[in-house]
Amino acid sequence: MIIKSFEIEKIKSKKNSLTLIYGTNQGYKNQIVKECFEKLFKGEVLRFEENEILNDQDEFISNLMNKSLFDDDKLIIISRASDKIIKFVNEIIERKIEKITIIINSNNLEKKSKLRNLFEKEKELTCIPFYDDNDKSLSLIAQNFFRQKKISVSQEIINLLIGRSRGDRGNLINELNKIDNLSITKRNIDIEDVLKLTNLSENYSVFELAENYLAKNKKQVSKILNENNFGNDECVLILRTILNRSKRLLKLKEIQNQTGNIDLTISSFKPPIFWKEKDVVKKQIQSWSDGEVKEMIYKINDLEILVKKNNNNSLNFVSDFVSNY
Repeated sequence: MIIKSFEIEKIKSKKNSLTLIYGTNQGYKNQIVKECFEKLFKGEVLRFEENEILNDQDEFISNLMNKSLFDDDKLIIISRASDKIIKFVNEIIERKIEKITIIINSNNLEKKSKLRNLFEKEKELTCIPFYDDNDKSLSLIAQNFFRQKKISVSQEIINLLIGRSRGDRGNLINELNKIDNLSITKRNIDIEDVLKLTNLSENYSVFELAENYLAKNKKQVSKILNENNFGNDECVLILRTILNRSKRLLKLKEIQNQTGNIDLTISSFKPPIFWKEKDVVKKQIQSWSDGEVKEMIYKINDLEILVKKNNNNSLNFVSDFVSNY
């Protein structure tokens, strides 16, 4: 049975022993687990990774079956789950183990996922999808937070926080709490305070810089460079990351030449390209010719040698490279 993530009262009222939560919005999932499960649960909370369960599945189920009738109820949260755990789920259903509530936390699951299909179709099971927050929902969270805390901030500050949260309310809430702490000693919060206090800009990874460079997204590349304090020692890592992604792009271009279809090229590529990357990878394929990718690979190799010889100027070399095509 599917329940939408915003239907909190429905989630609280459901007494199903097995619940699947999936999606990329980890902050929202953490919020729902705390509000709808942990706060209402009086027994013991146990946390496991999927591989811990699968490594000794029979013993784990045996322990659940053989527990004392006087034991407290248990809330079991299984993280990083995939379709591999479906056999375990089916056995739990078949054995009808009581006094156990299990939450299975998975990243994104495609429509053809056996685990997702099982939880969606069975009335006795609960399935809750979590998608990225949009700017509107994040703005509402920030506005309500500041209203409840009686903190006066400008819309510019709210927009800055939303931009840095990158679609995850967990990131946003972390930064809102920092501002709340600052407000204890400083009544008037301005944009400079927020820029110094929030550190989500540091979360822009080298990987994101490489992906946006290859997608020729100049605006985003500039933003990442401006909002990060990359050091000289990170320049080789940046170049190596772009180099590895460039080699993948070259292989994708070669496959596309054979298939003549970008979508088929991406879906058939090994190792599989994560669904969230597919749009940016498609843009990368469209943005470069085979010859341009090969030339870029040669340039990166030469630039890495230059960077290693001139460590003091390495950041300038790399910044110039990623800012110009």
